[in-house]
Amino acid sequence: MPRKSCGRVCCRGLYSCHWETKLREDHPGKHACCGFSVVLLVSLLSLCWMYICLVTFNDQEDVNWEGFKMLKRWVNFFMLGIIVSAVLTSYCVLLLLIALFHVAIGEKLDLHWFHMIFLSLGVLFIASGLTGISLKWKQEWPTVPLSLQATGPFLQFGAVVALTLLSPLVFRCFLRSKNAGCKVLIALVFVVISAAIFLCPLLIHSPCLLSELPEKPKLIGHRGAPMKAPENTIMAFNRSVECGVTAFETDVQLSKDRIPFLMHDNGSDFLLRTTNVKQKFPDTHFSHSANLTWEELQSLNAGEWFVETDPFHTVRQLSEDEKKAAQNQSIPSLLQLLNLAKEHNISVIFDLYSPDQENDTNDTVRTILSSGIDPSLILWLPPDERDAVSLAAPGFIQVYNNLKEMLNKRGTHLNMKYSKLSTEEIRELRSHNKTVNLWVVNEPWLFSLLWCAGASSVTTNSCHLLRDMERPSWVMSPLQYRIAWTVVDAVAFLLMTALFIVQRTTHSHSREKEKRGDNTSAWNELMPFLPTV
Repeated sequence: MPRKSCGRVCCRGLYSCHWETKLREDHPGKHACCGFSVVLLVSLLSLCWMYICLVTFNDQEDVNWEGFKMLKRWVNFFMLGIIVSAVLTSYCVLLLLIALFHVAIGEKLDLHWFHMIFLSLGVLFIASGLTGISLKWKQEWPTVPLSLQATGPFLQFGAVVALTLLSPLVFRCFLRSKNAGCKVLIALVFVVISAAIFLCPLLIHSPCLLSELPEKPKLIGHRGAPMKAPENTIMAFNRSVECGVTAFETDVQLSKDRIPFLMHDNGSDFLLRTTNVKQKFPDTHFSHSANLTWEELQSLNAGEWFVETDPFHTVRQLSEDEKKAAQNQSIPSLLQLLNLAKEHNISVIFDLYSPDQENDTNDTVRTILSSGIDPSLILWLPPDERDAVSLAAPGFIQVYNNLKEMLNKRGTHLNMKYSKLSTEEIRELRSHNKTVNLWVVNEPWLFSLLWCAGASSVTTNSCHLLRDMERPSWVMSPLQYRIAWTVVDAVAFLLMTALFIVQRTTHSHSREKEKRGDNTSAWNELMPFLPTV
């Protein structure tokens, strides 16, 4: 390859910011090796961080809610974080590829200080993100090992391919090194990494490695269908009916005049996110649902915020008529939802937010019983006053959000966050005829994993997406996976062996030419950062 080739000059300029034909010779190999190590480590770190962001995308609403509580303003903080993370990861990986190209063509590695600054900022950004998760969102960490059950087999296949592609560079380093200790180190590290990648399927246990697929989990509309209409509005629940949900999930509070109504946010500024309360009552601060009468709550608009903020980036999918309908939604009462559920024979499950659990529970139960809905369609979730509710309304199905409590009460229905139960526990509960609902499940990969594990149902924001899934994203029998794993590993091993033999033969011929004085340049410039004797 000519010294002034376009590819060589561009890579040199992008990596070291030196565009001249000959690089300066005052940069010792130790610095070059350090720069390459930094690029490699930060690239791996950014890839791991990007993976965490992608698998936690299912719970983006939780992050945005934390941001809203601090700023009292709805901003899609999670999406901003995803964009910054994607830019950082792309930058680091591109820099690593350029460095590997340098090594392949024998160009001297000379990382510019400008890149070191940006890599340091990237590390600070990732460290801040990890710290934020650990302090404010630590309940999300179980999602990462759970996701590996869905992605593990494919990550292993990808790692084998990457190892095979990088092996020629490792072999070059090994063959070119004149230091016996360095050769042993290179060989040892490569063998250990290869063995770990080839054998890691022994540690991969995915519920989707099965012979018989369980029944598809039923769908429960989380506050209706909040990706298609404003949450906790009649329009949202009607859209969830179109998805074929078997239950409505909602949140109940009581007004000043004892009318149960639907609203998730509670406590300070409970109306600020999803209504125009600031415009309707500009000089009044409402800290609790009992501050307003039902008539005052009805006067608020509960849909304009959805079109204006577009929390799930789905408003553009709505027609103009649908947008107008969304903008004219009001806060519904529990009775309105019960009538809709009765009409479509759909169950209702809800949380009850109240400082006065006894009285509010009594009024809520009274409203349900007077509605005429079949009591078996009510999935009673609030843990307080459960015994009193069982006596007043024995037809309600008691649903527990605590596994130990359900077992102690000999209950049959469990409702928990998806990351609180392992896939083995889900299968065990289902084998004992326990109904297991998991919330909130939005992403197809997660729904697929829980489907394979045998979950009874999931509470979801994206019922319109999960409704159309006829099978999990992937299912494979254990035998098929073992065959695929063995074949991929065997092919990779044979390819690497062949590459090593070819490179060793080429290297031997090159050494013979050097002895005869015929060799002029090819290997003399290779990897100045490696120690030589």
